[in-house]
Formats: sequence, structure tokens, C-alpha cells
Amino acid sequence: MLEVANLEVVYNEVILVLRGLSIEVPDGNIVALLGANGAGKTTTVRSVCGLLDVHEGHVTKGSVNWRGTDIAHHSPAKIVESGITQVMEGRRVFAELTVDENLTTGGYTVKDKAKNQAAYDRVMELFPRLADRRTSTAGYLSGGEQQMLAIGRAMMAEPELLVLDEPSLGLAPKLIEQIRDIIVEINQQGTSVLLIEQNAMMALSIADYGYIMETGKVVMDGDPKKLLADDDVQEFYLGLHAEGAKKSFRDVKHYKRRKRWLS
Repeated sequence: MLEVANLEVVYNEVILVLRGLSIEVPDGNIVALLGANGAGKTTTVRSVCGLLDVHEGHVTKGSVNWRGTDIAHHSPAKIVESGITQVMEGRRVFAELTVDENLTTGGYTVKDKAKNQAAYDRVMELFPRLADRRTSTAGYLSGGEQQMLAIGRAMMAEPELLVLDEPSLGLAPKLIEQIRDIIVEINQQGTSVLLIEQNAMMALSIADYGYIMETGKVVMDGDPKKLLADDDVQEFYLGLHAEGAKKSFRDVKHYKRRKRWLS
């Protein structure tokens, strides 16, 4: 349903961030996109969701095809209406509004009242905690509750594709497990998911396919189980290495230079 093909993105006319990136999200799948800070994950999200212009970024090559249509230069509003919604890194809830008011903003593009109510009921079922806090001001919610609210707000638009940017960021392990299970439930209900993460264990444990980015391009992709079993992935993302091997932080940081990583 989504195909990013040979995408190049430049910021401020001089900074090349994406260097021929290609990824796909098949209909009904969870696809994980992993990478360290600065790898280009957020720029990929902005490209898919139409937010590059806000950050002085431009697509200079390639395409972002959504169900056969190139949306690389479409407005964010048009992209949301086409069936893609995003949960931004850091949650970005409207702090002064209540939970219900935040959810109402998420359903703005759904003009059918019956569909809007059905989407609201679905969110309440997914997040019982939000049902208890409907009149609470969003800024006073816990980090986990705000993340639930951010996902719920995105689901109010009834998306075909949900783009999640670092949903586990800043959350305790128990909350990460809850968010992981909710993502699986959303997918099982028929919504495809593009999951951008640094938490490799969480993302690859639920993904149907995985990509790993470095310096604006994909350096490895494949079955999540195979990626988790890879020595370099274990070393860099999980902090694991062969027993008895001596590794400095410098060695780990520059793992991507190994020929077998790039092959």
C-alpha cells in the first residue's frame, strides 16, 4: 500500500539527509524502521506525512507512492484524508485541552457522525484508561497516558496506515509492553502500521518485516527474527556481543563500517 522508492531529501537546499531510501509497507502488515539518532527516520516520516516543508526540507529525487499515487508533494491535510495518520515523536498532545477535546480534533476529517462515534467507541475500548480520564486536561496525564491519547487521536481519523514515530520513547518497560500490545491489536483490527523505533526488541518482536537505516539509507532488511539474530544488530541495539570479546564504545559505534553489515 505504501512504497517509498529511491527517495532523496535535502534540507535548506544543502543538507542531504535521505540518500536513495526505499521501503515498502504491504497492506495489513506491521513494518519496523530502525535506526540510531540521525539515521533519517524522522525525515522519512515527514516525507510520508507531508511535513517536510515545515522544516525547510524538499524531495529532490524518488517518490512516495500511496496506493499507486505519488504523494511526495501533497499537503498534510490531503494525506490524512487519503488514509494516513501519524503519531509524532514526543506525543504532542494539546496540553490545555481535555482528553475528549483532543480526540475530537483527531476526528475532524470524519464528517459522518455515526463513523465518528464508532471511532470514538473503538478508542475507548483500546484505551480503557482514557475512558476514565475523558474530562481530564491532557497536560496533567502521565507520559504513558499521553502516548495512549496521541495514538487514540490518530485513530479517530480511521486511518488505513498508522505511522508511529518512537512510541516507546521515555516510557517505563511495563508501559512499553502495553503500547506494544495495543499496536498489535490495532493491526489485527485492520490498520497497517509503519513503526519507527530505536527499541529494536520491541519493534521487531511484533513486526512482519524490518528495515535498518544508517546515514539516510537502508543497510539491512528482512525477516524480524533474522534481524534480531544478527550479530551487529544484537551488538548495536541490544548491547550484546560474543562472550569474552572485548569491545570499546568506539568499536560498537562504528559497527556499520564492517563489510558484512553493508553487504
